Amino acid sequence: MDLAQRNSAPTPTAPTPTASTSTAATAATLVDAPGSDQHARHRRRAGDGGRRGFPGGWKAFLREPFRAATWLRFAYLLLALPVGIVCLPIALVGGPAGRIQRGLARRLLGVEVADPDRGGRTGLLALAHAVISLPLNLIALTVSGYFWTVVLMNLAYPLRPGGDPTDAWGGPTMAGAWAVHGIGGGVSFLLITPWVMKGFTVIQARLVKGFLGADRTGLLKATWVALALALVCAILSIPVIHQL
Repeated sequence: MDLAQRNSAPTPTAPTPTASTSTAATAATLVDAPGSDQHARHRRRAGDGGRRGFPGGWKAFLREPFRAATWLRFAYLLLALPVGIVCLPIALVGGPAGRIQRGLARRLLGVEVADPDRGGRTGLLALAHAVISLPLNLIALTVSGYFWTVVLMNLAYPLRPGGDPTDAWGGPTMAGAWAVHGIGGGVSFLLITPWVMKGFTVIQARLVKGFLGADRTGLLKATWVALALALVCAILSIPVIHQL
Protein backbone atom coordinates (compact mmCIF):
# COMPACT_ATOMS: atom_id res chain seq x y z
CA MET A 1 0.00 0.00 0.00
CA ASP A 2 1.49 3.35 -0.99
CA LEU A 3 1.69 6.46 1.21
CA ALA A 4 -1.18 8.25 -0.47
CA GLN A 5 -3.58 5.41 0.18
CA ARG A 6 -2.52 5.08 3.83
CA ASN A 7 -3.01 8.78 4.62
CA SER A 8 -6.30 9.29 2.77
CA ALA A 9 -9.32 9.70 5.14
CA PRO A 10 -12.59 8.00 4.32
CA THR A 11 -15.10 10.35 2.64
CA PRO A 12 -18.33 10.66 4.69
CA THR A 13 -21.37 9.41 2.87
CA ALA A 14 -24.58 11.51 3.09
CA PRO A 15 -27.49 9.54 4.47
CA THR A 16 -30.06 8.53 1.94
CA PRO A 17 -33.33 10.33 2.65
CA THR A 18 -36.06 7.96 3.62
CA ALA A 19 -39.74 8.31 2.77
CA SER A 20 -40.62 9.48 6.31
CA THR A 21 -37.91 12.16 6.25
CA SER A 22 -39.13 13.51 2.89
CA THR A 23 -42.72 13.55 4.07
CA ALA A 24 -41.87 15.47 7.25
CA ALA A 25 -39.81 18.03 5.33
CA THR A 26 -42.60 18.52 2.81
CA ALA A 27 -45.18 18.98 5.57
CA ALA A 28 -43.00 21.52 7.37
CA THR A 29 -42.56 23.45 4.15
CA LEU A 30 -46.29 23.51 3.47
CA VAL A 31 -47.13 24.54 7.04
CA ASP A 32 -44.85 27.58 6.90
CA ALA A 33 -45.53 28.38 3.26
CA PRO A 34 -46.98 31.81 2.60
CA GLY A 35 -50.75 31.60 2.24
CA SER A 36 -51.19 28.53 4.44
CA ASP A 37 -53.53 28.65 7.44
CA GLN A 38 -50.71 27.93 9.88
CA HIS A 39 -48.57 30.62 8.31
CA ALA A 40 -51.43 33.10 8.66
CA ARG A 41 -51.82 32.21 12.33
CA HIS A 42 -48.10 32.71 12.87
CA ARG A 43 -48.29 36.13 11.22
CA ARG A 44 -51.28 37.14 13.34
CA ARG A 45 -49.53 36.09 16.53
CA ALA A 46 -46.40 37.91 15.49
CA GLY A 47 -48.36 41.00 14.57
CA ASP A 48 -50.15 41.34 17.91
CA GLY A 49 -47.25 40.13 20.01
CA GLY A 50 -49.23 37.11 21.17
CA ARG A 51 -51.63 39.31 23.12
CA ARG A 52 -55.35 38.66 23.25
CA GLY A 53 -56.76 42.11 23.91
CA PHE A 54 -59.54 44.23 22.48
CA PRO A 55 -60.93 42.96 19.12
CA GLY A 56 -59.05 44.76 16.37
CA GLY A 57 -56.63 46.31 18.85
CA TRP A 58 -56.69 49.61 20.68
CA LYS A 59 -56.24 51.54 17.46
CA ALA A 60 -59.57 50.20 16.21
CA PHE A 61 -61.16 51.12 19.56
CA LEU A 62 -59.91 54.70 19.27
CA ARG A 63 -60.87 55.05 15.59
CA GLU A 64 -64.43 53.74 15.97
CA PRO A 65 -66.09 57.13 16.68
CA PHE A 66 -64.66 58.52 13.44
CA ARG A 67 -65.56 55.67 11.06
CA ALA A 68 -68.34 56.08 8.49
CA ALA A 69 -69.89 52.77 9.62
CA THR A 70 -70.44 54.22 13.10
CA TRP A 71 -72.50 57.11 11.76
CA LEU A 72 -74.44 54.81 9.45
CA ARG A 73 -75.38 52.79 12.52
CA PHE A 74 -76.48 55.98 14.25
CA ALA A 75 -78.58 56.86 11.20
CA TYR A 76 -80.18 53.41 11.41
CA LEU A 77 -80.97 53.93 15.09
CA LEU A 78 -82.56 57.28 14.26
CA LEU A 79 -84.72 55.81 11.50
CA ALA A 80 -85.51 52.36 12.93
CA LEU A 81 -88.10 53.67 15.38
CA PRO A 82 -90.21 55.85 13.02
CA VAL A 83 -89.88 53.32 10.19
CA GLY A 84 -90.94 50.54 12.58
CA ILE A 85 -93.99 52.55 13.67
CA VAL A 86 -94.96 53.13 10.04
CA CYS A 87 -94.43 49.43 9.22
CA LEU A 88 -96.81 48.33 11.97
CA PRO A 89 -100.04 49.28 10.14
CA ILE A 90 -98.47 48.29 6.81
CA ALA A 91 -97.88 44.79 8.18
CA LEU A 92 -101.43 44.67 9.56
CA VAL A 93 -102.87 45.11 6.06
CA GLY A 94 -100.37 42.69 4.50
CA GLY A 95 -98.21 45.36 2.88
CA PRO A 96 -94.48 45.17 2.09
CA ALA A 97 -93.30 45.95 5.62
CA GLY A 98 -90.63 43.27 5.41
CA ARG A 99 -89.19 44.70 2.21
CA ILE A 100 -89.00 48.17 3.75
CA GLN A 101 -87.18 46.90 6.84
CA ARG A 102 -84.79 44.76 4.83
CA GLY A 103 -83.95 47.71 2.60
CA LEU A 104 -83.21 49.94 5.61
CA ALA A 105 -80.92 47.32 7.17
CA ARG A 106 -79.15 46.71 3.87
CA ARG A 107 -78.45 50.37 3.12
CA LEU A 108 -77.34 51.50 6.58
CA LEU A 109 -76.02 48.32 8.24
CA GLY A 110 -74.82 46.42 5.20
CA VAL A 111 -76.98 43.43 6.17
CA GLU A 112 -77.98 41.33 3.19
CA VAL A 113 -81.26 39.49 3.82
CA ALA A 114 -82.70 37.31 1.11
CA ASP A 115 -86.41 37.65 0.36
CA PRO A 116 -88.34 34.75 1.89
CA ASP A 117 -90.61 34.67 -1.16
CA ARG A 118 -91.00 36.35 -4.53
CA GLY A 119 -93.19 39.17 -3.36
CA GLY A 120 -90.97 40.01 -0.39
CA ARG A 121 -93.98 39.77 1.92
CA THR A 122 -93.63 38.02 5.24
CA GLY A 123 -97.20 38.21 6.58
CA LEU A 124 -97.47 37.51 10.29
CA LEU A 125 -93.71 37.44 10.69
CA ALA A 126 -93.48 41.07 9.55
CA LEU A 127 -96.14 41.98 12.10
CA ALA A 128 -94.29 40.08 14.83
CA HIS A 129 -91.07 41.87 13.90
CA ALA A 130 -92.77 45.26 14.03
CA VAL A 131 -94.19 44.56 17.50
CA ILE A 132 -91.10 42.93 19.06
CA SER A 133 -88.56 45.36 17.62
CA LEU A 134 -90.54 48.44 18.66
CA PRO A 135 -89.40 48.56 22.34
CA LEU A 136 -85.83 47.70 21.33
CA ASN A 137 -85.78 50.48 18.74
CA LEU A 138 -87.10 52.94 21.31
CA ILE A 139 -84.51 51.99 23.94
CA ALA A 140 -81.66 51.91 21.40
CA LEU A 141 -82.49 55.39 20.15
CA THR A 142 -82.97 56.79 23.67
CA VAL A 143 -79.72 55.35 25.05
CA SER A 144 -77.66 56.32 22.01
CA GLY A 145 -79.14 59.82 21.90
CA TYR A 146 -78.53 60.29 25.62
CA PHE A 147 -74.91 59.14 25.32
CA TRP A 148 -74.20 61.52 22.42
CA THR A 149 -75.85 64.33 24.39
CA VAL A 150 -73.45 63.63 27.27
CA VAL A 151 -70.55 63.83 24.81
CA LEU A 152 -71.64 67.20 23.44
CA MET A 153 -72.51 68.70 26.82
CA ASN A 154 -69.13 67.83 28.31
CA LEU A 155 -66.92 68.63 25.34
CA ALA A 156 -68.69 71.99 25.00
CA TYR A 157 -68.74 72.62 28.75
CA PRO A 158 -67.67 76.31 28.50
CA LEU A 159 -70.64 76.98 26.21
CA ARG A 160 -73.23 75.84 28.72
CA PRO A 161 -75.62 78.69 29.54
CA GLY A 162 -74.96 80.04 33.00
CA GLY A 163 -72.07 77.67 33.54
CA ASP A 164 -70.30 78.77 36.74
CA PRO A 165 -67.19 76.64 37.37
CA THR A 166 -66.77 77.84 40.96
CA ASP A 167 -68.49 74.83 42.56
CA ALA A 168 -68.11 72.46 39.63
CA TRP A 169 -65.80 69.47 39.47
CA GLY A 170 -62.36 70.72 38.49
CA GLY A 171 -63.23 74.29 39.52
CA PRO A 172 -62.98 77.04 40.46
CA THR A 173 -61.33 77.83 37.11
CA MET A 174 -63.07 77.22 33.81
CA ALA A 175 -59.98 75.46 32.44
CA GLY A 176 -59.98 72.94 35.27
CA ALA A 177 -63.72 72.31 35.05
CA TRP A 178 -63.50 71.90 31.28
CA ALA A 179 -60.61 69.45 31.62
CA VAL A 180 -62.50 67.27 34.10
CA HIS A 181 -65.81 67.32 32.23
CA GLY A 182 -64.25 67.11 28.77
CA ILE A 183 -62.08 64.10 29.55
CA GLY A 184 -64.21 62.33 32.15
CA GLY A 185 -67.57 62.80 30.48
CA GLY A 186 -66.82 63.85 26.92
CA VAL A 187 -63.93 61.72 25.69
CA SER A 188 -64.91 58.61 27.66
CA PHE A 189 -68.47 58.59 26.30
CA LEU A 190 -67.15 59.44 22.83
CA LEU A 191 -65.17 56.19 22.85
CA ILE A 192 -67.86 54.04 24.49
CA THR A 193 -70.98 55.16 22.62
CA PRO A 194 -70.09 53.66 19.19
CA TRP A 195 -69.73 50.20 20.76
CA VAL A 196 -73.03 50.56 22.60
CA MET A 197 -74.69 51.40 19.27
CA LYS A 198 -72.94 48.46 17.65
CA GLY A 199 -74.40 46.11 20.26
CA PHE A 200 -77.92 47.40 19.62
CA THR A 201 -77.62 47.11 15.84
CA VAL A 202 -76.27 43.55 16.06
CA ILE A 203 -79.48 42.48 17.82
CA GLN A 204 -81.65 44.53 15.47
CA ALA A 205 -79.97 42.97 12.43
CA ARG A 206 -80.51 39.49 13.88
CA LEU A 207 -84.23 40.20 14.27
CA VAL A 208 -84.45 41.43 10.68
CA LYS A 209 -82.70 38.29 9.39
CA GLY A 210 -84.81 35.95 11.50
CA PHE A 211 -88.27 37.44 11.08
CA LEU A 212 -87.98 38.96 7.60
CA GLY A 213 -85.53 36.60 5.92
CA ALA A 214 -85.07 32.89 5.46
CA ASP A 215 -82.53 32.35 8.27
CA ARG A 216 -84.26 31.43 11.54
CA THR A 217 -81.06 30.39 13.33
CA GLY A 218 -80.96 31.83 16.83
CA LEU A 219 -84.15 33.84 16.33
CA LEU A 220 -85.76 32.77 19.61
CA LYS A 221 -82.62 33.65 21.58
CA ALA A 222 -82.32 37.03 19.84
CA THR A 223 -85.98 37.76 20.62
CA TRP A 224 -85.54 37.06 24.32
CA VAL A 225 -82.34 39.12 24.42
CA ALA A 226 -84.09 42.05 22.71
CA LEU A 227 -87.05 41.98 25.12
CA ALA A 228 -84.84 41.53 28.19
CA LEU A 229 -82.54 44.33 27.10
CA ALA A 230 -85.47 46.67 26.54
CA LEU A 231 -86.87 45.82 29.98
CA VAL A 232 -83.55 46.33 31.80
CA CYS A 233 -82.88 49.64 30.04
CA ALA A 234 -86.40 50.82 30.81
CA ILE A 235 -85.91 50.07 34.52
CA LEU A 236 -82.49 51.78 34.57
CA SER A 237 -83.94 54.84 32.86
CA ILE A 238 -86.34 55.58 35.75
CA PRO A 239 -83.73 57.20 38.06
CA VAL A 240 -82.29 59.11 35.09
CA ILE A 241 -85.72 60.53 34.25
CA HIS A 242 -86.23 61.63 37.86
CA GLN A 243 -82.96 63.59 37.72
CA LEU A 244 -84.00 65.56 34.61
